Amino acid sequence: MTAAQTVYEVAIIGAGVSGTALLYSLSNYTNINRIALIEKNPEVALVNSHRTSNSQTLHFGDIETNYTLEKAKKVNKAASLVKNYLLQNDARQEIYSKYHKMVLAIGKEQADQLRNRYAEFKSLFPELRLIDKDQIQSVEPNVLKERETDEEVLALFTEEGYTIDYQKLAQSFLQQALENSNKNIDLMMGTKVKRITREGDLYYIQTARETIAAKVVAVTAGAHSLLFAKSLGYGKDYALLSVAGSFYFAPGVLNGKVYTVQLKKLPFAAIHGDPEVHNQSQTRFGPTAKAIPMLERHHYGTIWSYFKTAGLSLDAFISFFKILSEPVILKYIVKNYIYDIPFIGKRLFIKEVKRIVPSIKLSELKFAKKYGGIRPQIVNLKTKSLELGEAKILGENILFNITPSPGASTCLQNAEDDTERIISFLGEEYRFDKNRFLQDLGMENRQILI
Repeated sequence: MTAAQTVYEVAIIGAGVSGTALLYSLSNYTNINRIALIEKNPEVALVNSHRTSNSQTLHFGDIETNYTLEKAKKVNKAASLVKNYLLQNDARQEIYSKYHKMVLAIGKEQADQLRNRYAEFKSLFPELRLIDKDQIQSVEPNVLKERETDEEVLALFTEEGYTIDYQKLAQSFLQQALENSNKNIDLMMGTKVKRITREGDLYYIQTARETIAAKVVAVTAGAHSLLFAKSLGYGKDYALLSVAGSFYFAPGVLNGKVYTVQLKKLPFAAIHGDPEVHNQSQTRFGPTAKAIPMLERHHYGTIWSYFKTAGLSLDAFISFFKILSEPVILKYIVKNYIYDIPFIGKRLFIKEVKRIVPSIKLSELKFAKKYGGIRPQIVNLKTKSLELGEAKILGENILFNITPSPGASTCLQNAEDDTERIISFLGEEYRFDKNRFLQDLGMENRQILI
């Protein structure tokens, strides 16, 4: 092995919004001095954090009808960190746009569900309110235009809707790390990690250019994180179900975000529509969801790496068969594959869009080519089941972030949590100024446990 010339206290592998948020926290609020940020692409956030690869939403848990109150409390705290960061660091709204948002109920059953939800959630979200047809008409006229039903129409509504370009957010985190700290930060863009090994108290990260040594490693490389974990003996009982989302475009038929009520028994998000982050004249509908054997969307070279994460074992085959053969999920997955088929796909998908905008025409709907990323869902090979929510593996002086939950909305909360873990890895002489971290993000009133 080539000897490493520099020993970093922390090396971060992966410069998406999670990796750069962690760099922002480590550089500004700890006494860690030498940090390496390693990214295989020439710029930050070109994979799942890119604007075209995700639903560009900041999730608070207010209108996501598959969230329990307990989960919404956690997600709201995490998303508020991002919201406050944006309000303090993005005065010209170059990173985000603010739109209203609602979840739409059609029929008595769904309307009753929203009433019950409102009664339970209104104390957590004081800006949330129930609105009827007349009020819906005033903010989203196309939701009611040509709707041929006598059924009740109701919505949970709030003005607190944030649509985010997460690549620009990652760029902002990087800029804040470099400009506002006096740390030694080495950016290694266009540097692909080939292998991670451990010798003694150090990890050695082998790239095509050099070998880098670090006391602590944070792997924030999405689906690739599990592959790195397995190479070091962690996560052997896990595989990945890579769920790819696609989108359709339409002219600006919505003024804000409109969600539909989550379908029961499905772990995937319900179809919704919202304006593009900086272009209200274009509405994006989706996401669809289909399982594909890749670690990165549109990168066919990651197919073999995907199968390596499962080990091509009998347990993996049985687990995937059990999950995907469940009737509700199987029907959903098959239908979502059809959505991507030219000519046929949008003729089926428009039925979903018409639940939100009944007057939309087939000619107005256009498949968004090269849009959509991958959300890796953990498959437990022992229980042969999906493990929903955050996917993280902790090792000895190393951590692997696979999937945040619910996505990039929790990037700063994950950074806070991982900063604490990294400080504990490094030892007693290292400090994390958590009070200042929270105060700078407008959360000084939050209870802090140290």
